[in-house]
Amino acid sequence: MTTVTSPLAGRAIGLAAVPDPVFSGAMVGPGTAIDPVREPSDAVAPVDGIVVSLHPHAFVVVDDQGHGVLTHLGIDTVQLNGEGFELLVNKGDTVQRGQAVVRWDPSAVEAAGKSAVCPIVALEATADSLSDVREDGDVKAGDTLFSWQ
Repeated sequence: MTTVTSPLAGRAIGLAAVPDPVFSGAMVGPGTAIDPVREPSDAVAPVDGIVVSLHPHAFVVVDDQGHGVLTHLGIDTVQLNGEGFELLVNKGDTVQRGQAVVRWDPSAVEAAGKSAVCPIVALEATADSLSDVREDGDVKAGDTLFSWQ
């Protein structure tokens, strides 16, 4: 079993509340979402593993069980072309849970007209393979978001 922890501090809101039908409809995969605190911060690895995909606005870490976890920093933030995001690791790097991956500012994302809400998605998973999914309440970076069988 993989425990997926929050890459950000904020409030858990669940995927259904994400203002993007691809995420809210769980087309990318099941999971939850975080409405982040509005201050510059580091998005950290939600699991121990290898960074297999890395963009300024999103990253995927795959753990030793082959579970890939997507952290998407804001909605439609690909349109910002990396503005306001700083990569702190490289694709292919091995990271530890809680290690900083991307530095960003949710307030700047909102100032640019985008949503700062961050989907945290279990890629290639089924909804029934996740348990104890956090969909409300305040979370700190490192708090458990869900378990993945």
